[in-house]
Amino acid sequence: MAPNIVDKSLRNDRIAAWLIKSGGLFVIVVVIGILLLIGQVALPLFYSPKAEQLEKIPSELAELLESDNSAKIQSRKQGENGKITVQLLPGDRISVHQQLVEQDLLGNEKASEKKYLLEDKLPGAITALWLGRRGQSLYAGTDNGWLIRWDLAEEGEGRLIEKVEAFKDHRKITALATLLGDYSLAVGDSTGQVTSWMPVKTPGTGEDKRLAQIHRLPGFTEPVVHLLASPRDKSLAVFNADGDIRIVHLTTERLLLELKSGMPVKSSAFGDNGRKLLVSGADGKMVAWNLDIPHPEVSLSTLFGKVWYEGYNKPEYVWQSSAATDDFEAKISLVPLIFGTFKATLFAMLFAVPVALLAAIYTSQFMAPALKGRIKPAVEIMAAVPSVVVGFLAGLWLAPLMDKHLMALFLSFIFVPLMLLIAILAWRPFAEKTKVGRGMIGYEFFGLLPIVALSFWLAGQVAIPLEAVLFAGDLKQWLYSSLGIRYDQRNSIVIAISLGFAVIPIIFTIAEDALSNVPRNLSAASLALGASRWQTAWRVVLPSALPGVFSAIMIGFGRAVGETMIVLMATGNTPIMSWSFLNGLRSLSANIAVEIPEAPFNGTLYRTLFLSAVLLFLLTFVINTAAELLRQRFRKKYGRY
Repeated sequence: MAPNIVDKSLRNDRIAAWLIKSGGLFVIVVVIGILLLIGQVALPLFYSPKAEQLEKIPSELAELLESDNSAKIQSRKQGENGKITVQLLPGDRISVHQQLVEQDLLGNEKASEKKYLLEDKLPGAITALWLGRRGQSLYAGTDNGWLIRWDLAEEGEGRLIEKVEAFKDHRKITALATLLGDYSLAVGDSTGQVTSWMPVKTPGTGEDKRLAQIHRLPGFTEPVVHLLASPRDKSLAVFNADGDIRIVHLTTERLLLELKSGMPVKSSAFGDNGRKLLVSGADGKMVAWNLDIPHPEVSLSTLFGKVWYEGYNKPEYVWQSSAATDDFEAKISLVPLIFGTFKATLFAMLFAVPVALLAAIYTSQFMAPALKGRIKPAVEIMAAVPSVVVGFLAGLWLAPLMDKHLMALFLSFIFVPLMLLIAILAWRPFAEKTKVGRGMIGYEFFGLLPIVALSFWLAGQVAIPLEAVLFAGDLKQWLYSSLGIRYDQRNSIVIAISLGFAVIPIIFTIAEDALSNVPRNLSAASLALGASRWQTAWRVVLPSALPGVFSAIMIGFGRAVGETMIVLMATGNTPIMSWSFLNGLRSLSANIAVEIPEAPFNGTLYRTLFLSAVLLFLLTFVINTAAELLRQRFRKKYGRY
């Protein structure tokens, strides 16, 4: 019978080992499969654009052809019922003709028109002229490298805004065009270079915005003869005299496509909302292409670098995926989101780790066994509280409470530790010398609760008169006016407390188990040699349990990195890069939850959110891998415990 029992046990062990290995392998395969699935959706962001020449020119596309932007006469709509035409006259004079059709209260139409000349003294001869798409700005380039800008927004007059020496080498400006949104100006010159310019205000000068070079785009070695802006995005078609075409993107400075028309281009047009390009030569021949450029605004520089966007005075990290206007340019830097993820995690860990570890040390080394049997399960139950409930309480209860008692909160960080220290020092002489003191051994926790409550009460009482004396009764206004620190109701302190509350049970449970599993003979030997209970816990038990304690911290860190609902509900979801604990933030996970319902399927935002998920996945993987490597080092250094 005995051999059969042994054989059966070995067989069961082999089956169990096979099942465990199979389960572990299955988990690994599933995790890798999820990563590949997410990565497959994000990968098209980096696909190379393609173009296919059309064999037949659609008639509706041919109707879109417009003359090149060096024409001496240009017309645009100006408002709903207006039209403006500019004409370059001999002597570099510019004729402006404004036509307007107005309706009175009875619905009768009345036409009016105004004509005037722009005869400002110019630094050179005009070689390129461009009237903005909205008919409100007029640009001119000269033969010696100057840019001139007029404001035509007001009826009956044109105001010269500025003259800018764009190129110190006095190269000839050969082509101009404003891009989508009519804000940025593309400039082509005789050296083949293409640059973009936009009005920028110099901080601290008090001057109006002046044209400044922002981007340098891929061009030619021969002169640029024509520029054509895409109606879809910030893309631009650049032409030279031989009919070579380069399609570039303003913001990313990417060369998207290179095309050859085989003839000097007389006119050109984008069709199908920028998905087709048609050009024609002087002999009437036409060539057209289907353009497959799904995500021109995406590059490593726009995702992870500082970008100089329209309307900004300098390059910045910006996440702003949508706006109310059709000509809005999505800003998709992931850096503010990665920063927000680490900031939320760091602040939460600064709150959670000391509380959880000190609680674990006290529970495992000092608390009475009977009380420990009740306290530890209660703390573990905290982990079962849904994160949406924690986020709800943080956003709708804790944040307004802190907003109302901000001064008291700051004082509590002083009062609570100070009064606890005073209480402990005052209690020590009675701890082992009196019957009451000996009876409280292992139950000191209950004795300190009233001290903590008293500390918060005193902080609240002192806060009101102190705030009135030091900060004129308004601490938040003083912070902004004196230090330039803006207070957001849903800020990083709220995140630290609420997210820390969610992380504490995990760190506490694992750390307490590690500390409790340290053999009692080690602590007994330390006590026998004359060490105090605290010295034993700090210098003997904690180092022995350090691998397990470190694992607890890193697991809590990973939990905080991936948290979504608490961060989503407890912050203002503002993607800013500020270490101030009084400002909000936006994390990767919260951003995915906020943006994914509104993201167009397979659009740039949609795929960028999946890329965020890949980064979050890799971030967690790197953190866990590093934690395991460090844990193994601690095990070798401090022994198996």
